[in-house]
Amino acid sequence: MHRDRYYTLAASCPDRTGIIARVTAFFAEHEGWILESSFHSDEGDDSRPARYFMRIEVKADSLPFMLAELRERFRPVAEELEMDWKITDSAVKKRVVVLVSKQEHCLYDLLARWQSKELDVEIPCVISNHDAFKGFVEWHGIPFHHVPVTPQNKPQAHAELRRLIDDVRADTIVLARYMQILPSDLCDAYPGQILNIHHSFLPSFVGAKPYHQAYQRGVKLIGATCHYVTAELDQGPIIEQDVIRIDHSDSPDDMVRYGKDIEKTVLARGLRYHLEDRVLVHGNKTVVFR
Repeated sequence: MHRDRYYTLAASCPDRTGIIARVTAFFAEHEGWILESSFHSDEGDDSRPARYFMRIEVKADSLPFMLAELRERFRPVAEELEMDWKITDSAVKKRVVVLVSKQEHCLYDLLARWQSKELDVEIPCVISNHDAFKGFVEWHGIPFHHVPVTPQNKPQAHAELRRLIDDVRADTIVLARYMQILPSDLCDAYPGQILNIHHSFLPSFVGAKPYHQAYQRGVKLIGATCHYVTAELDQGPIIEQDVIRIDHSDSPDDMVRYGKDIEKTVLARGLRYHLEDRVLVHGNKTVVFR
């Protein structure tokens, strides 16, 4: 990937002729240097109209103005094309809050990628309903918040969780095996910004103990799914998935062990796609420009 600073336009709009011409002409008028472009047309069906998706990277210093003015100048084009759109700056690091319970593998992997600069983000805090990883997280210089969740204190715990996330101005929330159901008001407040790693190849085996469900069903493939969180459990738009083959000799414990490797890689890939504005949501589906 190129290292120059760039702006990313991620957008979708009703499909029609001339969309690419109109958008690229806008950048050409201002001598914008397009570094990367991706497009996809969803033809739609009886239940949804055709829609067009695009992602364009433009070299920042090729334009004669900064991000705020770029957004204002592009706004009439977006209105003309009836776009859902955003333009982001690669120089501005996203703020990622990580939530975790008692499974450490995804947390360890994310912090290793963050420490090595492979994951170039800010992590303003890690929040957990257990205190097992307090020392590990603080060793990395990241604030750790222990917010216990019990059947008796859920409203208070959820309010504290929301306060912590709001206070650090999170751009993205990652459930790195956080084994609690988020309240619907938090899901609604951060649509398309909360990512979960589910230890199953959704839509199969939703909910608790999916590997044990898979063992009982006798499947030959197990997998993991990174998806956006919605108020409906494990039903949000899917970002990334992967699988591994198993056989009749594998126990549920074997599946859990194999699955941890898949979960780490799927979550890391899904998070990267999200942070690079490569994921566009359309209803309960996604378009992912890899």
